[in-house]
Amino acid sequence: MAANSAVPAKMKAWVYREHGDVATVLRLDSELEVPEVQEGQVLVKVLAAALNPADTKRVNGVFQPPGFALPAVPGYDLAGIVVKVGRKVKDLKVGDEVYGFMLHAKKDGTLAEYAAVEEAFLALKPKKLSFEEAASLPGVIQTAYGGLERAGLSRGKSVLVLGGAGGVGTITIQLAKEIFGASRVAATSSTGKLDLLKSLGADLAIDYTKVNFEDLPEKFDVVYDTVGQSAKAVKAVKPGGSVVEIVELDKELPPPAFSFRATSDRWTLEKVKPLLESGKVKPVIDPKSPFPFAQVIEAFSYLQTGRATGKVVIHPVP
Repeated sequence: MAANSAVPAKMKAWVYREHGDVATVLRLDSELEVPEVQEGQVLVKVLAAALNPADTKRVNGVFQPPGFALPAVPGYDLAGIVVKVGRKVKDLKVGDEVYGFMLHAKKDGTLAEYAAVEEAFLALKPKKLSFEEAASLPGVIQTAYGGLERAGLSRGKSVLVLGGAGGVGTITIQLAKEIFGASRVAATSSTGKLDLLKSLGADLAIDYTKVNFEDLPEKFDVVYDTVGQSAKAVKAVKPGGSVVEIVELDKELPPPAFSFRATSDRWTLEKVKPLLESGKVKPVIDPKSPFPFAQVIEAFSYLQTGRATGKVVIHPVP
């Protein structure tokens, strides 16, 4: 194993030792041991992280990955610099700037100074992006891309994105146009965010405070539901179409809706990278972000309001 003498033995990290409300159980620990690097992993000095609704569910105890154990550090999205590599790591090296999505983390997540991450989950950070911007992307890119791919969106088809101004929604609009070649992209949001939807490439921006999307005469080949409205979403899809559901994962869905949970892989990030470098796909970070590392509890509280535009990001990390 290639070691780096600059890596300390202890680190600052947000830790929960029992399940419950984030504000109650999450605590800043200044003396947590830096995680050991397994042979297929690298140790990343985390420079920025982003929050996801799944982080809250994990702390609450609603969602637990296989092999999960307490105490644990929450967080899936990160961007940072490789400071140590395991002996079976093939491509990454010390000093590489990387970003990724640690969905399969058993214990230690990204809300820490250091994270041990499988090489297969990381890609080289696009040079055009800051660490803050890069950290906002891995989870939502893989959720948006994977859901659209499974739904069969292809050139010439139409898509309706429910919750177009959220973390997944803002990227889904862009990928539908730039990668999948959708001929028409519609999206819903509140009144103040309609211009954002149009700036991201939406042909039709629907104000959900004034219009019931399911009652519109226009129907869509794919409906991508980021808000948990599958019963209404299936009324907006064309015969033979698909509804992607990313919120209501554990309930029986009305056809043709299917639940989709992202996986972690480098391949999707690599595929989207040229569009990030060219600026055709842009990260969308909430105006209240970034939250400094000491204000992670406040960041979670804001995320839980459901009012965030794009992603809630933590930066800088000490």
